[in-house]
Amino acid sequence: MIINHFPNNLELTKKDLMVKNIKRYRKDLEKALANNAPSTNFLPITFTLPGDYNLFVEEFKKNQTSTDKSQSNNVWIMKPTDKARGIGIFIINKLQQIKKWSRDSKMWSYANCKDSYVVSKYVDNPLLIGGKKFDLRLYVLVTNWRPIVAYKYRQGFCRFCTVKYTSDVGDLDNSFMHLTNVSIQKFGDDYNESNGGKWSLKNLLLYLRSTRGKAATDKLIHDIDSIFVNSLRAVQSIMTNDKHCFECYGYDIIVDGDLRPWLIEVNASPSLSATTTADRLMKV
Repeated sequence: MIINHFPNNLELTKKDLMVKNIKRYRKDLEKALANNAPSTNFLPITFTLPGDYNLFVEEFKKNQTSTDKSQSNNVWIMKPTDKARGIGIFIINKLQQIKKWSRDSKMWSYANCKDSYVVSKYVDNPLLIGGKKFDLRLYVLVTNWRPIVAYKYRQGFCRFCTVKYTSDVGDLDNSFMHLTNVSIQKFGDDYNESNGGKWSLKNLLLYLRSTRGKAATDKLIHDIDSIFVNSLRAVQSIMTNDKHCFECYGYDIIVDGDLRPWLIEVNASPSLSATTTADRLMKV
C-alpha cells in the first residue's frame, strides 16, 4: 500500500512548525559551521502568536521609522497557522490592529487563545510584472527522508494579483492587490478566466532573461533550489520515514525586486485541479 503523506508532514506544512524547524536548523548550522554555514536566510522575519508576542512587539517598534503616513516600511502579514486558500489572512502596520488577539498580553496564552497565527515581515518590494504582484507555486516530490530523495518538478506557475501594486497604507486591506491566492483573485473584477491570472514558470524565466539577464535569472533558480534543499534538511531528522509513503509539496515563493526568493509557505496536498488549458497540461 502506498500513502500520499508522511505521518508527521505537518512539521513542514503547518506554518508555525515550519518556521520553528527552519529557525532551529539555521541555528544548528551556524553553531556547527560558523562562517562556513550556507545561507539559510530565506524566510521573512516571522513570529508565532501568541507565544512570541513580546518579541514581535520589540521587532515591530525597532522597524517603526517611517514618518510618511501614506507609506510604511513596517508592514506585516498575519496568517492562521492551519488555514489555506487565503482564509483569515490580513495585513497590519499598527500594533492596535492585532489587539483583538492580544487584549492583555500578560493573560494571552495558548490556553485562552482560540487560534495561533504567524506574523511575518511583509515583502514590501516585490518584483512586479505589469505593475502587479505575483508569487510562484512550485512542486517537490519526496519519496524518502533518510537519505532525502526528492524530485523538483521543472514546471510551475506564477499567480498574479488583479490590481496593480502600491505601497500606500490605504490599500493594505485590498486583497486583490496583496494576496495572490486564486481562491481570492477569481472574484476580482479584472480576473482573466482564460489564463486564470497565471503565467507558466517557463514564460517567467524567458521574461527575466530578457529583462534582467541570464546570470541573474540563473542565480534566482539556484537560490530557489537552495530553498528546497535546506527546507527539507530542516525537517529531515524529525520526519517519520516510511517506505510506503510519499509526499508532493507545493512551495509558495515570492521574488523581490532584487530577484531574491523568499519562502512563504509549504503546502500539503497542493491543488492539482485545473482552471485553464495550460493548467491542465501542466498538472496532468
